[in-house]
Amino acid sequence: MADHTCLLTFWFLLNMPMWCQSTNKGECIYQGEERTQSFYQDGDVILGGLFPLHYSPVSAVWSFQSKPPPTEYKYFSARALRWMRTMTFAVNEINQRQDLLPNLSLGYHIRDSCDDIPVSVEESLHLVNGQPETGRGTSCADVRRQPSPVIVGDAASGVSMAVLRTLGSFNVPLVSYFASCSCLSNKKEFPAFMRTMPSDEFQIKALAKLVHHYQWTWVGVIGVESDYARFAIQLFLKESARYDVCTAYVHFYPVTLPREALRELMNTIQTSTATVILNFSGESELQTILQECKRQNMTHLQWLGSEAWATSKALWVDFSDILQGTLGFAIRKAEIPNLSSYLRELNTSSLQTSQFLTEFWEETFNCRVNGSSNTHIHKEEVKNREMCSGRERLDDVYTPYTDVTQLRVSYNVYKAVYVIAHALHDMSTCVPGKGPFQNGTCGSLNPLLPWQLLRYMKQTNFTTLGEDVRFDESGDPIASYDLMNWQEAKDGSLMLVKVGFFDASLREDRDLVINESVIMWHRGNKAPESVCSKSCLPGTRKARRKGEPICCFDCIPCGEGEISNETDSIDCLRCSKEMWPNQARDQCMPKTLEYLSFQEPLGIVLWAVSTFGACLSAAVLCVFVIYRQTPVIRGNNMELSFLLLLFLCACFLSGLTFIGKPTNWLCQIRYTAFGISFALCIACILAKTVVVLMAFRATLPGSNVMKWFGPAQQRLSLILCSCVQALICTIWLTSKPPSAAYNTEFMSATIIVECNVGSEIGFWCVLGYIGLLACMCFLIAFLARKLPDNYNEAKFITFSMLIFFAVWITFIPVYVSTRGKYMVAVHVFAILASAFGLLLCIFAPKCYVVLLRPDKNSKKHMMKK
Repeated sequence: MADHTCLLTFWFLLNMPMWCQSTNKGECIYQGEERTQSFYQDGDVILGGLFPLHYSPVSAVWSFQSKPPPTEYKYFSARALRWMRTMTFAVNEINQRQDLLPNLSLGYHIRDSCDDIPVSVEESLHLVNGQPETGRGTSCADVRRQPSPVIVGDAASGVSMAVLRTLGSFNVPLVSYFASCSCLSNKKEFPAFMRTMPSDEFQIKALAKLVHHYQWTWVGVIGVESDYARFAIQLFLKESARYDVCTAYVHFYPVTLPREALRELMNTIQTSTATVILNFSGESELQTILQECKRQNMTHLQWLGSEAWATSKALWVDFSDILQGTLGFAIRKAEIPNLSSYLRELNTSSLQTSQFLTEFWEETFNCRVNGSSNTHIHKEEVKNREMCSGRERLDDVYTPYTDVTQLRVSYNVYKAVYVIAHALHDMSTCVPGKGPFQNGTCGSLNPLLPWQLLRYMKQTNFTTLGEDVRFDESGDPIASYDLMNWQEAKDGSLMLVKVGFFDASLREDRDLVINESVIMWHRGNKAPESVCSKSCLPGTRKARRKGEPICCFDCIPCGEGEISNETDSIDCLRCSKEMWPNQARDQCMPKTLEYLSFQEPLGIVLWAVSTFGACLSAAVLCVFVIYRQTPVIRGNNMELSFLLLLFLCACFLSGLTFIGKPTNWLCQIRYTAFGISFALCIACILAKTVVVLMAFRATLPGSNVMKWFGPAQQRLSLILCSCVQALICTIWLTSKPPSAAYNTEFMSATIIVECNVGSEIGFWCVLGYIGLLACMCFLIAFLARKLPDNYNEAKFITFSMLIFFAVWITFIPVYVSTRGKYMVAVHVFAILASAFGLLLCIFAPKCYVVLLRPDKNSKKHMMKK
């Protein structure tokens, strides 16, 4: 690159004209090659113009052993010729007006910049120094072409910067019609720059909003190696980050695009998953890329165009299959009255007035005009063409030169001329004392000083073709763009359809307007997708991939008790304690209440078994009452048996208090009823066992122990045992009683309505006291196991106590490890199992004898042993 720059510098110095180098004979001699091709019209003030009529230089290797030949270019731009002619049209139109510059005539001096920095700088020096008509060796006094105090140009931002840096010391104003780089708004570096083209800063805002509107979060960005592209892409990256848009790649390519650079660019595009690509370059650089895309059949891309090529119809001819559906922002267009007829005035007789027109004629009709000296396009190609017949007519062919349907850049040229004209008019009508300079002085028209003209130009404010033209402090106009969509007409030609607009003067939430119904996409009827990762649906959240842009992420389902009700949620929201996510986890739903109810199958089974147990106890009690005079009933402590059956019935019925929706009073009743009823049952069994044991001990000589275990003492022992349990329950209920609670601590879709025991100590004291009585009962029954069988219930009581212990020892770990209605069901099951164990083990043998073996229910049989 450094070698290439050195070669360009050497070529530039070799061809740079050295103006008015004085000799001993008093003559001015121009050094270097002199370019004579231009449009020139004399006037009081000569407006300079630089336009890229030729572009894309042909690569050449110079040996520098001889003087390098003039650079040849690949393409001739009929569009740029229209811009040139628009400038001449505007100058002529102003000269014919009586209300604008009535006493001053304008002229023009328009030259070809070739979209090339060395050529553009050279031509700008031609403009600001003037040029002799007769060429070398003429006297300084014979100069015919006046210097230009102001230049309209250039098109490219990079070329404009080079010209500004060259002419900056002289404060020669440069009014660009197409240079949009935001860097040119820097007045410290480019104080003499103005433009009728909006700054890229606004175009970038529009592009970023467009990308965000269609949710293209994964975009490829490419641009030519120029200040224009670099500043534009830098702005786009900054602006798009506001909308969480990521760039899949950023690739700069050289202007000439050698094969290796082109291969690298194509590889970058192909390997990326981005389907939307934004390009910052002119049409000449883009042509090479599109040719390679067409060769590799890369037709799936959605192109976004910068204003540099968003309305370039020349690209459509060869690449319509690739560019169909392209979107891009174009500067505001206008209809310039009488311009079309002015452009079509060309004929073969008028070609001799300018080499530019001759070359245009040759390129349009592919022929050769007699006597032409076309030096910019390949000479061999021109030599092989046939001579023009003279019957060619512009009305018979399509050419961008005569196409006035999209007057955008041409309109900017038109406005640039009028800006200068209005500034000159303000200078000419300035009243001393009210001028813009110190002490109210006015600018001078003779001589016309460029820096004074620049001051007036920045203050211009006028209306042309219905548009208010004014500039901000940076010399930039108010930004307004049309959103253009490339559509194919019925005849296969390009239709540039306006599908929206961007107006920087409107509010930020209303500055971009898009008409979706008229857009035609590259493929299908809807906008393409271009994302690194598809959107996360409600119910999931985004999780960034490590080391990748924020647009690349995985979708992770929300955790237990969490939801996300928006697309692409970053975090999941936790539901309140009374709510729970639905199955999709995108909405919090009220939790269902969970408790052991009488309506559900488990509740029905338990209350049925409880009722059956109570009825069975009552039935046994009836049997005992009926057969109370029989030896079997009378010989086993009838009163305690009746009480035990009543208390067993209470135990079965206490299980019903555990079924149903818990309330505070029900919670207090259930634990109290359970504790006291079981304490009474075990106390009865304990008393029966003690009485049997003591009765046989009393048969020993000299024993009077039975006087301490009579009926009164038995009743007293029951009251005493029940009072201890009642005391425990009373302390429990008065200190920290059980209460109904809504348990939301556990991650489930239900709220557990349960009885909170209040005091854990009280609950376990109740169970512990029952266990204590059971242990005493088991111990005494074990001691009485060898007593006479007919009177001995000890072995049945021992077995019943074993069942009781097995049930409640199993109950403790199961109870602690379960929650909700199943914990309650375990409790009820333990009550029923232990009650049935006591009922069946103690009373089933007696019922069997009473009902089925009455022969054994006799005193004789009872006294056998």
